[in-house]
Amino acid sequence: MHKVGIRYEDKYVMERRVPLTPDHIRELIKEGIEFEVVKSAKRIFKDAEFVEAGATLVEEVSDAQVVLGVKEMPIGYFKEGKAYIFFSHTIKGQPYNMPLLKDMMASKITLVDYEKIADEKGRRLIFFGRFAGLAGMINSLWSLGQRLKEKGLETSFTKLNQTHNYNSLDEVKEVVSEISNDINKNGVHPDIHPLVVGITGYGNVSKGAQEILNLLPVEYIKPEELSNLKERNDLSNKKVYTVVFEEKHISKPIDSEKEFILNEYYNHPELFENQFEQYVPHLTILMNCMYWDDKYPRIVTKDFLEKLYTNGEPKLKVIGDVTCDPDGSIECTHKGTEIEDPVFVYNPFTRKPTMGFEGDGLLVMAVDILPSELPRESSQTFSDALLGFMPEICSADYKANFADLQLPAEIKRATILHKGELTPDYKYLEDFLKE
Repeated sequence: MHKVGIRYEDKYVMERRVPLTPDHIRELIKEGIEFEVVKSAKRIFKDAEFVEAGATLVEEVSDAQVVLGVKEMPIGYFKEGKAYIFFSHTIKGQPYNMPLLKDMMASKITLVDYEKIADEKGRRLIFFGRFAGLAGMINSLWSLGQRLKEKGLETSFTKLNQTHNYNSLDEVKEVVSEISNDINKNGVHPDIHPLVVGITGYGNVSKGAQEILNLLPVEYIKPEELSNLKERNDLSNKKVYTVVFEEKHISKPIDSEKEFILNEYYNHPELFENQFEQYVPHLTILMNCMYWDDKYPRIVTKDFLEKLYTNGEPKLKVIGDVTCDPDGSIECTHKGTEIEDPVFVYNPFTRKPTMGFEGDGLLVMAVDILPSELPRESSQTFSDALLGFMPEICSADYKANFADLQLPAEIKRATILHKGELTPDYKYLEDFLKE
């Protein structure tokens, strides 16, 4: 069995997650796998917990053949012949990480990316998505309260703090439930009535966001009901109206004679254009929770936001960009923000962001590592999913040719590099490496 190293997470100051918990490490040690864990004062699990589990504390990973992390590892970190497993953020050919991919190739390592660990139907098996949705929704409700307060409106959402300030998910859910009671009793502030939350996507991230919203007095409506919502006779200020958008609501065929077909959208996105802009003026909060890459039409463009603000401040107050692709589906998200500096106000006329809650324009919450705001629960769930794969990962012969490499099918499909070479499913990245 190969020794496993758990590295120190150095990309973000407040990255506190772990890929494996001390309890699971204890189980794997009983199966004959050794662990070395780099010391870290910021992890949600303390160094002493790893020692008690049987791991060796080290200043740096040295002997391990398999190295586990969460976020990207830095250029220059990799050692020839070793296997590294982490979120590399390279599979879409992200320009900012092509130098990292080149470095890993030059280092002749094996790279497995958690994002591509999936079953035979393509369903992801190891992910933090639910927790991104949970923390993203909490942060966006908190952001709404703070933004409105900055504009002189006191609402019950000011009871809420940023997610990382709570000791547990249950603790923050209690506060959201208090806000729900207040809305049931007093209604939402008249200046933001009706309060409407829109969510793009219906996967794990979206479900996490809905899990928080469902603690409030929610009524789900259809996208086509948005434009006439204010005209409803039974419109209530004691409800939070919520709408979930699917791909067919966000894009439409350029050829107006054609119907929307999901498979065609995935296979030929160049044949589609944005139609989401019709819904945005009716939303108070937009939660962006769906997968996107630059093959698809953007969801919200800078040009659209400038038009939206031309006639004064719109209804839209907050975008919670959980997807967090810089200059991506939400074009004004210029970067993923950090937990300690989580929001900015985007001015649609100057097209410049100002960090914090003050300024003219739209508030955007775009924390890049949202699950780390719930580090204990998210690490536990992630470790639960990874645990069963570890014995075979640790017994594989990484010197073998890729065709002969004995790994679980789910892990082998997620192997982007083997001995520094792009594996067959990822040869498409060669085009991005040339750019």
